[in-house]
Amino acid sequence: MSRVEQADYPGRYWEPLEDGRIRCRLCPRDCKLKDGQRGMCFIRQRRGDQIILTSYGRSSGFCIDPIEKKPLNHFLPGTPVLSFGTAGCNLACKFCQNWDISKSREWDTICDQASPEAIAEAAELHNCRSVAFTYNDPVIFCEYAMDVADACHARGIRAVAVTAGYICAEPRKDLYAHMDAANVDLKAFTEDFYWKVTGAHLDPVLETIEYIHKETNVWMELTTLLIPGLNDSSREIEEMTRWVVDKLGPDVPMHFTAFHPDWKMRDRPPTPAETLSRAREIALKNGVHFAYTGNVHDSHGGSTICPSCHQAVVVRDWYQIREYNLTDDGSCRFCGHPCAGVFEGPCGTWGARRQPIRLTA
Repeated sequence: MSRVEQADYPGRYWEPLEDGRIRCRLCPRDCKLKDGQRGMCFIRQRRGDQIILTSYGRSSGFCIDPIEKKPLNHFLPGTPVLSFGTAGCNLACKFCQNWDISKSREWDTICDQASPEAIAEAAELHNCRSVAFTYNDPVIFCEYAMDVADACHARGIRAVAVTAGYICAEPRKDLYAHMDAANVDLKAFTEDFYWKVTGAHLDPVLETIEYIHKETNVWMELTTLLIPGLNDSSREIEEMTRWVVDKLGPDVPMHFTAFHPDWKMRDRPPTPAETLSRAREIALKNGVHFAYTGNVHDSHGGSTICPSCHQAVVVRDWYQIREYNLTDDGSCRFCGHPCAGVFEGPCGTWGARRQPIRLTA
C-alpha cells in the first residue's frame, strides 16, 4: 500500500452543513471542519468535500503482549496478543499515560506501515490468538480497525478494542460488529471529572458500555485509573460499582489501576496500593464478582476468585499465571461453577513477555 493510498483513504461518518462546513459524526465532539482542517483527534481531516482518515495503514509500532496487559483477565488467559495503535485521540486526558502517541502531531510517530492483511499474517506467524487496537483509541481509526479485524477473522484470529468508549451510535454499531472483546476505560463516575480532566462527557461512555453488554456478543471488561483526590473517593466508587451491577450484572470484570504522574498531571502523587485494595473491596461488597487491582504488585488482587466456592481459579503474579484451576470451557475445577468469560482449551503459556516486532508490508 503506497503512502498516497494511505493518505487518501476516505473516512465514513460525516455530513455536510448548510454553512459549507462538514460535521464529523464519528464521536460526540461533532467537529465542524473547513477544507484542510483536522478534527480534535488529529487524524481525521477534511479534504475537499469529504473527510479523510490520514492514518490508515500506518502505526506507531507493533508489540506482542500478554492479553492480561490490556487488561483482559477473562479472555483467552495466558495467550499473546499483537498490539498496535496509530496517533491522536478524541479525548484530552491531562493524565494520559501514552501521551507520546495519543498527543502526537508528528508523522514520524506512525512510521510503521502495514496493510490489514499484513497485520493478520504477522499475528498468525507469531501464534497470536488476537490482535488489539490499543495505545491510542481505535474509535478514531475505526475504518482501519474494522478492516484489520476482518483480515484477522479470516485467519481465525480475534479482534480486541481497548477504548474510552467515546463514540456515536452509528459507528459504534459498526465497530463492535467487528470486535470480539473490549476493555472500556471508565475514567471516573462524575461529569465534573470527565469535562474538567478529559474534555469529554460521561453519558456517551455509559451508553457505549451498556450497548456493548446488552446489544453485542463482545466480551467486555472495565478499567478505572484511580487518581488521588480526583476520582478515588469511596462514595464515587460505591456509585460506580452499584451502577455496574445494576445495569450490567455481576459478571463484568472491573480493574482498578494505579496512576503515576505523567503528561500534564505531574503534580499528583502515585496511587497508593491501599486505594486500589479499598476500591476492589467496595466492588466485591456491592456484588461485582470479579474485581482486580492493576499497575501494582498484588497477587491476591490480580487473581480470579470463583464467585461460588471462593477458591482461586487463576492465580496471577503481575502478568504471569502461576496457577490455573479452570476447565477447558472455563468452569471451576473445585465446584464446577462456570466462570464468565471466553475460555477455549488450556491456559496459554505466553507469560509476562513483551516482544516488539516490525512489519514491512
